[in-house]
Amino acid sequence: MSGTDSSETTVFLANEDATAALGVALAGQLRAGDCVLLEGPIGAGKSHLARALIRARLGRMEDVPSPTFTLVQTYQADDVEIWHADLYRLSHPDEVLELGLDDAFASAICLVEWPDRLGGHLPPDALRVRLMAQGDGRMVQLTGGRPDLRAALAKAIA
Repeated sequence: MSGTDSSETTVFLANEDATAALGVALAGQLRAGDCVLLEGPIGAGKSHLARALIRARLGRMEDVPSPTFTLVQTYQADDVEIWHADLYRLSHPDEVLELGLDDAFASAICLVEWPDRLGGHLPPDALRVRLMAQGDGRMVQLTGGRPDLRAALAKAIA
């Protein structure tokens, strides 16, 4: 769906394993130029989801630290570079340009935590993944993304 598509897919993830399974499903569907905006409060599972996705795409256990202090961590998968950004500490949207994210949006798989910090630099066809705690699990809303991505994800995690 395009970035202006208002339809959404909502899924309940009962535990951390289910959140990791969503990351694995995403890893199998993403390609160069895809951007995943990970939204939700602190502790919602954004980094856990990103970590599972990165490890699945790399096909190996890898130390995947949160980029809270480095702002961006990059990984080289066989077929594409993966950028994992945590923008919580940015004070102005133009700092995104200094990180090189605008170029990465076109050529890499980009996972962006705290995407509200992007301001007007939001990629138009990004997949929004909003995680919200619900009991012991979390509710996840998927919106946007390229036309076939959300449908494939809904099918993969059903």
